Amino acid sequence: MRFIFTCGGTAGHVNPALAVAGRLRELLPDSDFLFLGAEGKMEMELVPRAGYEIRPLHITNIARGKSLSAIAHNLDTVKNVLASEHEAKKIIRDFRPDAVIGTGGYVCYPVLMAAAKQHIPTLVHESNATPGLTTKLLAGHVDRILVGFEESRKHYPHPERVRVTGTPVRGEFAAYTKESAKRELGLSPEQPLVVSVWGSLGSGHMNGILTELLPLLRGQQDFRLIHAIGSRDFADISGKLAAFDFVPEDCGADVREYIYDMPRIMAAADLILCRAGASTLAELTYLGKPSLIVPSPNVTDNHQEKNARVLERAGGAKVFLEGEFDAGSLLEEIRALLADREQLEAMSSAMRGLSVPEATDRICDEILSLCRKD
Repeated sequence: MRFIFTCGGTAGHVNPALAVAGRLRELLPDSDFLFLGAEGKMEMELVPRAGYEIRPLHITNIARGKSLSAIAHNLDTVKNVLASEHEAKKIIRDFRPDAVIGTGGYVCYPVLMAAAKQHIPTLVHESNATPGLTTKLLAGHVDRILVGFEESRKHYPHPERVRVTGTPVRGEFAAYTKESAKRELGLSPEQPLVVSVWGSLGSGHMNGILTELLPLLRGQQDFRLIHAIGSRDFADISGKLAAFDFVPEDCGADVREYIYDMPRIMAAADLILCRAGASTLAELTYLGKPSLIVPSPNVTDNHQEKNARVLERAGGAKVFLEGEFDAGSLLEEIRALLADREQLEAMSSAMRGLSVPEATDRICDEILSLCRKD
């Protein structure tokens, strides 16, 4: 069989596609796969790293303002969408896929529209509790809308097309226990590990908080910390830490630009500090990781806070909004949680209760069901 996946912009859109493609490749090893992504975005690196071919489309985002520059930008985006849909039609015609699957990002719109117009089975997966703009625009055109949360079903005008599948997690996340991951990382099983990660690009606000927090750890051995700065701020934050005459390793901190071995690092963690992207939350629940979540305020319809509150209501996470804490109070919260093993265990259990470990298989079943009908 032949499958086209389209995803773009963030690792939260790319990783679910890789998870589903990986499972389909296990089930149907003779199948062919092709990815279509946004030119210049991170999928152009992550997808080949996972062993798949990807082709770029020139696609841009929607500006939310009403200024002349925003209007001009959006007119260019419309042109890019039309051109990308035309290019996608040619690629689809040549590749002859049995199904086309989108997992988020603006690039999904022209690709799935091109496939739908050619009467090829189409599916879009929406990880967030509320649908993004791309999913809203596609809802009346694709054959299946796959969602991560049961409460998401109410947002769609065609409920007969909606299936609640959960959000897929890459198979690598099943490869580790906390003990084996800590052993591979050379960490003591007794010393708690805190992981601080804020998306592939990073967060300027949270990097600022962590830059103030790290020097407060001088001489401490209470816990180990791995902090991923992200590509956007790496040079700046590294320079600021050097100006403090501060060596992170001296206080058990490991400061990185990016965490490439995320399944192993997350498996080893006792507590995770992060944003509330849907893919990240799926990984947290799959692993049962207690978390301090700071939703990004810079997202459409405030969907990260809505995602995070689902976990908070279940008792698996604590949610703090930007501006509600500083470096000192965050460090106090971290230490209080690490000292309360009973609460950490309760949070871990609540997280696992929200997990849908069979999400990847559910999505594969939906894809193959559509292919059989066609």
